[in-house]
Amino acid sequence: MAYKITSQCISCNLCLSVCPTGAVKVIDGNHWIDPELCTNCVGSVYTVPQCKAGCPTCNGCVKQKADYWEDWFANYNHSLAKLTNKKDYWERWFEYYSQKFSKQLQKRQGEVLGISG
Repeated sequence: MAYKITSQCISCNLCLSVCPTGAVKVIDGNHWIDPELCTNCVGSVYTVPQCKAGCPTCNGCVKQKADYWEDWFANYNHSLAKLTNKKDYWERWFEYYSQKFSKQLQKRQGEVLGISG
């Protein structure tokens, strides 16, 4: 099963009506996706899973992670890629703040010595 219904579900029951295989179930007031019936809408006329597409919340129906560590490394690599794609970001940041600090320091030294800058 690639999708699960989370605690963000507002129980609007839209997923019940849009699921082509009837995999979405309600037991004791909780919605869940039956992994035996769910096909993730693969091989159907739909290009995306209908439970996800029909959900009015952002996180009511989410893709279930296969493995904790796989997910952790995927997030880590994604974050690392964002930082390394901005190669000169840290150099520009350091330059900008060191220049601001230098100006403030010169201004303070001028005030202490009685010189207006």
